[in-house]
Amino acid sequence: MSEAGLAPLKIGMSARLMHKPPLELGFRNKTLQYLEQAAAHWIMGHGAMVLMLPTLGFDAEVERRRVSVRHYVDVLDGLVMQGGADVSPTSYGQQPLQPEWGGDIVRDRYEMELLEGFLAQGKPVLGICRGCQLLNVAFGGTLYQDIATQREGANNHVDAELYDQHSHMVVFEPGSKLAELYAEREGGCVTSIHHQAVDRLGADLRVEARSAEDGIVEAIRASGSGFVAGVQWHPEFHSVNPGLLSGEPLLDGFLAAARAAQVRRSG
Repeated sequence: MSEAGLAPLKIGMSARLMHKPPLELGFRNKTLQYLEQAAAHWIMGHGAMVLMLPTLGFDAEVERRRVSVRHYVDVLDGLVMQGGADVSPTSYGQQPLQPEWGGDIVRDRYEMELLEGFLAQGKPVLGICRGCQLLNVAFGGTLYQDIATQREGANNHVDAELYDQHSHMVVFEPGSKLAELYAEREGGCVTSIHHQAVDRLGADLRVEARSAEDGIVEAIRASGSGFVAGVQWHPEFHSVNPGLLSGEPLLDGFLAAARAAQVRRSG
C-alpha cells in the first residue's frame, strides 16, 4: 500500500502522574494522569494523532487480562515518553541521596513496560528530558541524581525562575544520527530544564550530543537500524523561540520511522 493510502500515524504518549493533586483541583485522594499540551501539539502539527496512554500498573483498577500494554502497542505506530518527575534512583539500584530526589517509581515501571513493548515490535521511541533518562536506565545505565552536587565543574542545567527560557549550547557527536538529521550543523542552543542526567551509559546505547560547556550527555540513541532515541532538551518548546535548535528534523526522523513501520505492517 502507498503512503498516501495509509491512515494518520497514531503516536502514543506516556502520561505524567500526579499522585497527590492539590485539594483545590477537587480530586481528593485520586491520582491524575495528564500530558503537557505543547508536546501533543508539536506532534499533531505534523498530521499525526496523539493518544495518551493510561498506566496499567498491578495496582490499577483494570483487569490486565482484558487490557494489556500489548493491546496498545499493537495499534500504535510509535511512543513518545514526555518529561516530568525524576526517575527514581531505586530503578537503577541506588537510594535517593536526598528525599526530594526520590522520583516516581510507579511511572518508571509503567514506562519501562511500554518501552519494552515498543522495542519488541520494532516501533520507534523518542524520549524527552525525563524520557531520555528513563531510556538510559531501561538499558542498564545510571543517572546523576543531581548534577550540581555530583558532577564537579558542571554548569547550571536548570533555573527554577527561568524554566524553559534557560538554555545552553549542545554539540553533536561526529557521525551520529543527530548530526545526520541536522545536516551541516555541529549543534545548537537548546532548552535546559533538568537537574539529573546520564551518568553511566546503558548497554547498546551511544552518545549523540553533549553540552558544549561541560560535556554532560544531552542525547542518546540505541544501536541498530531502528529509531530509539532520547534528548535532554524539550524540542516541543523550541518552535516559539527561533534562537533555539529547531525540533523539526528530530520529529521528522521519528515520524518517518513510524511511517516506515506502518508501511511494512500494511504489506
